[in-house]
Amino acid sequence: MREIVKPAVVLFVLLSVLTGLVYPLLMTAVEQILFPWQAGGSLVSRDGKLVGSHQIGQNFSDPKYFWGRLSATSPMPYNGAGSTGSNLAATNPALVDQAKGRIDALRSADPPFRAAIPADLATASASGLDPDIGPRSALAQVARVAHARGLDEARVGKLVADHTEEPWLGLIGEPRVNVLELNLALDAIKP
Repeated sequence: MREIVKPAVVLFVLLSVLTGLVYPLLMTAVEQILFPWQAGGSLVSRDGKLVGSHQIGQNFSDPKYFWGRLSATSPMPYNGAGSTGSNLAATNPALVDQAKGRIDALRSADPPFRAAIPADLATASASGLDPDIGPRSALAQVARVAHARGLDEARVGKLVADHTEEPWLGLIGEPRVNVLELNLALDAIKP
């Protein structure tokens, strides 16, 4: 019995140390060296004040700002500690009600806008924390934001184009606009 238990315990301790200590410490060191900004949370500061993270969406609801995707986190929107999707099926009435509520909010903030609302403005992402929207979703909000700020629509549209990030290496992902970065650039513009 001793010949079986001793090697099993030694292997258990060895693998626990390797996978529980050595590997996580090694990966933490590698990420701190190769990707220090991302490893630190991709924090964004303006005028020495922390305003958010490039990786986590924020709850913008004022008509003078671009709005991001809905958040499925609780107890508050964009709660990094509560990252989760809604797990609602496309046929679930709760998902339909949630999308209708967001569409109604977008329409009431911009009554002249009658075009179809892009899907990523009416639904939550898988994590509930998505900081990006598609360029089409940003462009759909240009008139509302420009009007609320007293800016020319062409100027706000150019700002969207300037903040549109292309797929990585031109192949991986979709074009996207980081809502926080776009709104910060918008705040820097004087009417």
